[in-house]
Amino acid sequence: MVFFKKIGIDLGTCNSLVFVPRKGVVLNEPSVVAVSLAENKILAVGLEAKEMTGRTPDTIRVYRPLRDGVIADYRVTQAMLRYFIEKTGGRISFLKPELIVAIPAGSSSTERRAVIEAGLAAGAKQVFVAKEPILAAIGAGIPINACSGHLIVDIGGGTTEVAVISLGGIVTWNSIRTAGDKMDFAISDYIKKKYNLAIGEQTAEEIKIKIGTALPEKEEKKIEIRGRDLVAGLPRTIKISSNETALAVADVLIEIIQAIKQVLKETPPELSADIMDKGMILSGGGALLKNIDELIANSTGVPCFIAEQPLFCVAKGTGVVIENLDFYKKSIMSKK
Repeated sequence: MVFFKKIGIDLGTCNSLVFVPRKGVVLNEPSVVAVSLAENKILAVGLEAKEMTGRTPDTIRVYRPLRDGVIADYRVTQAMLRYFIEKTGGRISFLKPELIVAIPAGSSSTERRAVIEAGLAAGAKQVFVAKEPILAAIGAGIPINACSGHLIVDIGGGTTEVAVISLGGIVTWNSIRTAGDKMDFAISDYIKKKYNLAIGEQTAEEIKIKIGTALPEKEEKKIEIRGRDLVAGLPRTIKISSNETALAVADVLIEIIQAIKQVLKETPPELSADIMDKGMILSGGGALLKNIDELIANSTGVPCFIAEQPLFCVAKGTGVVIENLDFYKKSIMSKK
């Protein structure tokens, strides 16, 4: 019996998730690679590389090979894909797996080809690419082949994808390169301006995860953070409140809401009625920001629900597609 493994990869700007049929999500690691500049050798991938961020000597560089959801550094992406394949492959690595990789809806054909070629070079037998909003919708349990309209908003690290899906395809969509990363940047920028304190990427992300909120709250949460004083140049500790994070990320959220409104404007009336009935579904890591569903519902007038395990929606979607490849091949795949 010939046994070809099938692997689904949600190649994200921040995190990459790997899905294996019958096992579920087997890997969830940061999309980060550490490279030694002298030998041009890859030292670490994933979690191990992320821990090096902001702490490396100048002989080591920590890359995020994907920018805004697309490949910015081909060789490093290939190394990362190979690492994922080997880590999930275990002993039977002599059998080449079939890969399905999630890509943003707005990817160009060149960007799609780069993903396919990186996958083949990393040791896959065949590589399929599928659009993220469709995979997120499948993973969130939306019946994408029904003839009613569904609105999915996938807020990742590098991109926010908004799409109306009906009859297995995307009717209207919008993809903006504003998402979780921009929120982190907005938080560190706010702290820099208000407190004259420089903080690292990881600290900004930690603030967002622990106390971040889209709407100011009555009961504020506080967190103590350390950074470098920009005047004295010395380490300093300050306390940040959750309402300050709401102020910091407000502009980023306005951009995301504009993208959703744009899609709603272009949606055919019949599908608009369906969306008003059912509401929109939020997926991706950005959906975990506290009160974001409430803010979006208030701003658009459309009910808003967070998918179950929003971070895993796209990866789960790749899993469903892999297990029913023949059924989905026509509707969502673009194969080289």
